[in-house]
Amino acid sequence: MSGNDAGVMAETARACEWRLATAQAEGRAPSMVAAVVRDGRVVWDGARGELPEETTAAASDVQYRIGSISKTLTAVLVLRLRDEGLLDLGDRIGAHLDVPHGADATVAQLLSHTGGLAAEGRGPWWERTPGELRPELADVFGERPQKHPAGRRYHYSNPGYALLGALVERLRGRPWAAALRDEVLLPLGLTRTGYAPSEPHARGWAVHPYADARQPEPTVDTGRLAPAGQLWSTAVDLATFAAFLTAGDPNVLSADTLAEMRAPAAAPEPAGWDGSYGLGVQLLRHEGRLLAGHGGSMPGFVASLWTLPEERIGAVVLANATSGPNTHGLATGLLDEVLRREPTIPEVWRPDPAPDPELVALTGVWYWGTTAYELRLRAGRALSLAPAGFASLRSSGFRPEPDGTWTGLAGYFAGETLRVGRDEAGAVTHLDLGTFVFTRSPYDPVAPVPGGTHPDGWR
Repeated sequence: MSGNDAGVMAETARACEWRLATAQAEGRAPSMVAAVVRDGRVVWDGARGELPEETTAAASDVQYRIGSISKTLTAVLVLRLRDEGLLDLGDRIGAHLDVPHGADATVAQLLSHTGGLAAEGRGPWWERTPGELRPELADVFGERPQKHPAGRRYHYSNPGYALLGALVERLRGRPWAAALRDEVLLPLGLTRTGYAPSEPHARGWAVHPYADARQPEPTVDTGRLAPAGQLWSTAVDLATFAAFLTAGDPNVLSADTLAEMRAPAAAPEPAGWDGSYGLGVQLLRHEGRLLAGHGGSMPGFVASLWTLPEERIGAVVLANATSGPNTHGLATGLLDEVLRREPTIPEVWRPDPAPDPELVALTGVWYWGTTAYELRLRAGRALSLAPAGFASLRSSGFRPEPDGTWTGLAGYFAGETLRVGRDEAGAVTHLDLGTFVFTRSPYDPVAPVPGGTHPDGWR
């Protein structure tokens, strides 16, 4: 596919091809495919190395195993259950499942790997041995399955996602894979993503670390642990999924719920504060931007999917080697390449066709004590409030609620309620934000400033 056909400039396509070729050669991957998606469509894709001989399809349609990217798809299923009112993220998993371990962990803790459960399934190496060795949920856990108290710290857990898959099965009354197919894959058009491989698909290889030699890796059905890493997909399908993660789809999950998934829910060790984990997605600070996505690995395969929702762009890389290929570095490099050469064009600004005069009148400068804040009116009656002139954790957007209040979306005020205070005549006197009083002038004497104001005023 040429740069012009793909939707990027020829020099951008050339730079992406160079990065792919370099990553495949230096990583000694038998094959590697990649794609960049922007504004909902693939703008570049490429492939290097040995592809299945029998394929007549585009290289971007060849299946690879995607490993833990499966977790993000499982998380989408769980969030659908929450949005339908069938569970609360604060529910203990034991309230829904008769589980042998981890019953006190909440759904949110399992999604964010803060449930304290063991990192891996019971041996032998679950990714290379058949799931029939672990037929029941109890068989997924080895000795001392609870490594940390639930909610205390981030500890990546594959068995935790086995519990989430079982939760989906219990509440849907059918297998996890069937629910995934009908509720996520088919609505999004991911027709080449599934539980088992179908031709054309890449074979998984272990490449010798010190010689140009390789041997095939086993391809197993992981059974109960499938929700953690079983799936197969293609560059095109995962690019479509990446586009969904940036914008949402009313038939699957809303943009608001996807934004909730991307909010940091767990912090790694202090040395790694550039990374975190949301609800089924990994988060990474890179070149001043916050990436959201997931990496994946299974014997014979490595994969990466990263998105920049604010830039409406994502990148996917798949390779068929157990280790060596730097899919993460290539995916982030592709994003860097495209954004550096072709920066995202902002959406067209358009005036509100029918702004609410009362809300327009609320905008402008408000004071908390003696600190100036600026209130702005956004689309859909949303508001934003931020200290004037400097960045702060006390900056936030606010979502309108049916009762005439607003709910904070970020930083210090996330989840807090913003109300408009009025006098007996209905005139606006102040804003109340989680008991913080904001007034039109510092310590406005007509507003109910906590502690009152000095009777002599300013002097």
